[in-house]
Amino acid sequence: MENLIQVILLGIIEGITEFLPISSTGHLLIAQHWLGRRSDLFTVAIQSGAILAVTLVYWRRLLDMGLGFARAENRDYLLKLALALGITVIGGLGARLAGIELPETVYPVAAALIIGGFIIFAVEWYVSKRPVSALIGWNAAAWVGVAQVIAAVFPGTSRSAAALFAAMLAGTTSRPAAAEFAFLLAIPTMFAATAYQFMELYFEGGLAGEAWGDLAIAFGVSTVVGFVAVKWLLRYIQSHSYVPFAWYRIALGALLLAFV
Repeated sequence: MENLIQVILLGIIEGITEFLPISSTGHLLIAQHWLGRRSDLFTVAIQSGAILAVTLVYWRRLLDMGLGFARAENRDYLLKLALALGITVIGGLGARLAGIELPETVYPVAAALIIGGFIIFAVEWYVSKRPVSALIGWNAAAWVGVAQVIAAVFPGTSRSAAALFAAMLAGTTSRPAAAEFAFLLAIPTMFAATAYQFMELYFEGGLAGEAWGDLAIAFGVSTVVGFVAVKWLLRYIQSHSYVPFAWYRIALGALLLAFV
């Protein structure tokens, strides 16, 4: 029963934090500091549960782009997603081959949370001085891809935050437009990451010891909670800034540095 509660808690944490700019990986690592270490496949796969949630949220948009590929605006948007995804995949594979792995302690995560909080303040100040633009340019798409790689290398950065604020700094000052691009990019990125992790473990013979039941439960919980969290966030950013998340990141990072 204790293990089940822990698995459910990890699924809830993932579902809430995946698309809020506060770092799901960082929160999972922090939670596992007390709840026990889980496999890298578990961490990546339950993130895909939250990605399934955003797929359900944006299913009409995805269907429209798929069926309406002949339209110039859809084709242009998909090609920009492909550019960002290509940079993300190449950079992510490079980091993986370089041996970069998730940290064993919470200190790097705490530092990234604090630094990210101050970056949010800076981005929000910068965007407040600029006219509102919902256009995703090629420059924004490229920088979003680069930001995804940085987030993968430094847990605690937050993939969603990195993508969102890279797009906003690169000219997409509309929060909903930047969020949509970041969230749609996350769909192939995280599904690909899960598939890569699975195949790597399969060829290494490391799947036998995986707790598949725990993974399935956490995946389901993160999907349901993630759906609610994404719907809430998309409503929230229509009329609010990300500044409260910056304060949260700084406070959490400081607490971790002080007491862990």
